[in-house]
Amino acid sequence: YRENILKTAKALVEDTKLLVSGAASSQDKLAQAAQSSANTITQLAEVVKLGAASLGSDDPETQVVLINAIKDVAKALSDLIGATKGAASKPADDPSMYQLKGAAKVMVTNVTSLLKTVKAVEDEATRGTRALEATIEYIKQELTVFQSSEVPEKTSSPEESIRMTKGITMATAKAVAAGNSCRQEDVIATANLSRKAVADMLTACKQASYHPDVSEEVRERALRFGTECTLGYLELLEHVLLV
Repeated sequence: YRENILKTAKALVEDTKLLVSGAASSQDKLAQAAQSSANTITQLAEVVKLGAASLGSDDPETQVVLINAIKDVAKALSDLIGATKGAASKPADDPSMYQLKGAAKVMVTNVTSLLKTVKAVEDEATRGTRALEATIEYIKQELTVFQSSEVPEKTSSPEESIRMTKGITMATAKAVAAGNSCRQEDVIATANLSRKAVADMLTACKQASYHPDVSEEVRERALRFGTECTLGYLELLEHVLLV
């Protein structure tokens, strides 16, 4: 399955180049590039799923690592297509062009991360390390979205935000235990749990900070604490990585 993943990922990189250059060309070319990349990501998802299935049901955590890697690529592609449409026919110094470059960079990072993960899956000694590296990159990308001026589509209560911090507490305990045990399977489980815990916390924090009853001052404080909590957690994961 590895060869198929590499081949399809390479095709996706070519589609990405066409997408970025498509922003400066006709709507037809842009639509073709978007359709082609959508087809390729579907193929890539299928071969990655087959690869995950071939690991066997006795290693579900590593299967999750692979599935998460393809999810990250799919999300990056979706963002890139959106950025390409936004930058279509705009001058080179337009802010949307910078967004496009940023989206293309994330796309390349996530495809590279997927390929590294596929390679590491075959080597039990590096599986955990790779899973943790991918999680750290994912959290950094989520933090960038959190810190953007983009207003969340829906709001939630501050209580929901508080509830989500429990996941961080559990993930922290797991990370400390993994740092002590140094077992690859513990590190992989930590990587998977950390991903979800931090993403859920950031989403809940941003949604709660934009609740109609929340003042601007409280919003700024909540967003600052969300950032500080994430940076502190990233530091913890970096320590586990060094152990």
